Amino acid sequence: MHQRFHLASLATATLLMSSLVAWAGQPFDAEAFRSAQAANKAILVDVTASWCPTCRRQRPIVEKIEKEKPDLVVYEVDFDKAKDVLKRFRVQYQSTLIVFRGIKEVARSTGETDPALIHALIEKAF
Repeated sequence: MHQRFHLASLATATLLMSSLVAWAGQPFDAEAFRSAQAANKAILVDVTASWCPTCRRQRPIVEKIEKEKPDLVVYEVDFDKAKDVLKRFRVQYQSTLIVFRGIKEVARSTGETDPALIHALIEKAF
């Protein structure tokens, strides 16, 4: 009985974690980014930091848009750890959202927390 409960708890935790990960974007990967660009995908580069209150306000908005737009590819960039990526995209501040359609940057915003404005920003890739 104890083992069955443990397995059920483990399965529930795994399912919960996978649902959290599914909507958190994926860590930035240069090769995957180039592939998404080559496929002319709508791409959002989300520069975030765990300590950033603005980023925490942006997160549920971005997650909702990800659910609504399954064709949107979202890459999360850790502001504190990915200095090479920040340099590549000329980013100076966390809470920066950069939108691409294929190889072309179509929009950029820093510090925006209005859901309608974030949605409009991302719509520029479609």
